[in-house]
Amino acid sequence: MATPIVRVEGITKTFGGKVKALADVTLEVEPGIIYGLLGPNGAGKTTLIRVLTTLLRPDSGRAEVAGVDVLADPKTARTKIGLAGQFAAVDDYLTGRENVEMVGRLYGLSIAESKRRAGQVLDRIRLDQAADRQVKTYSGGMQRRLDLAASLVGRPEVLFLDEPTTGIDPRSRIDVWELISDLVDGGTTVLLTTQYLDEADQLADRIAVIDEGRLISEGTSDDLKDTLGGSVIELSVPADRQAETIDALRAICGAEPTVHELTSEITVPAAEGAKTLTDVVRTLDAASITPTDIALHKPSLDDVFLTLTGHPAETKTEEEPVPNGRRGRRLRRKT
Repeated sequence: MATPIVRVEGITKTFGGKVKALADVTLEVEPGIIYGLLGPNGAGKTTLIRVLTTLLRPDSGRAEVAGVDVLADPKTARTKIGLAGQFAAVDDYLTGRENVEMVGRLYGLSIAESKRRAGQVLDRIRLDQAADRQVKTYSGGMQRRLDLAASLVGRPEVLFLDEPTTGIDPRSRIDVWELISDLVDGGTTVLLTTQYLDEADQLADRIAVIDEGRLISEGTSDDLKDTLGGSVIELSVPADRQAETIDALRAICGAEPTVHELTSEITVPAAEGAKTLTDVVRTLDAASITPTDIALHKPSLDDVFLTLTGHPAETKTEEEPVPNGRRGRRLRRKT
């Protein structure tokens, strides 16, 4: 593995003395990839991004970005990074070009260099035709792309994207996916937080699953799916037969079934695929248990997340404290 471009060691952060947003998180990101942080709202993803981008000091631990200790030397660290948060940080009354030039000036670039780089990134982000319009005339997807352009004007080695497609339409979402992939093809390392499982599956070269402030699993998408051991059986039964069904599944499959807390759907690994499904159907039939629904499929990140955390990724949990009360198809070829 190449020298990590992002290194996190034992980061812990507690808010108000009782809400543990991060609990001893340790991870490494190699250069030139998309690294996904996957988890529900309140899992700690945004808190970790804020630590890595020098916006928040942790209670303990250390972090490096592009070889710079973000706690000991935040000023230098900021020259290495770009950040696009959950909301487009743009001025509605400036044009797209003026927004990007302003960020360039904040990076310390000269007026001439800010203009030159603004033109380059607006072309790269495919907003050159709309660059001289006021941002208030932009669609939500265009504003997200402009936010990306602004984060690139400083030519960051690492780009942090905090839920970049939240609140935009499906077509714009795919456009942003393509742009993120293009950035990595051009040499930028991207650390991406998302609660959308399909987004992580399509984009990320490696994925870290975070829940309740803890890193609970890490690897490629295929690595995480392989932890379930092949195919998965999903079924629903009447509530009064659920406990009996779980006992039967445990005996047949040799694994602990997981119950979806919202739908009461039961999921269990099926090591022998169709044969295991057949055994389950026969056993339930013998016990006069008739499933209302049953299916066999290959595991997805949904199954991984449900198995690891006991709840789906889109579950809404307590939000992380953020400043000012704010909250938040050419797909990448995996190699």
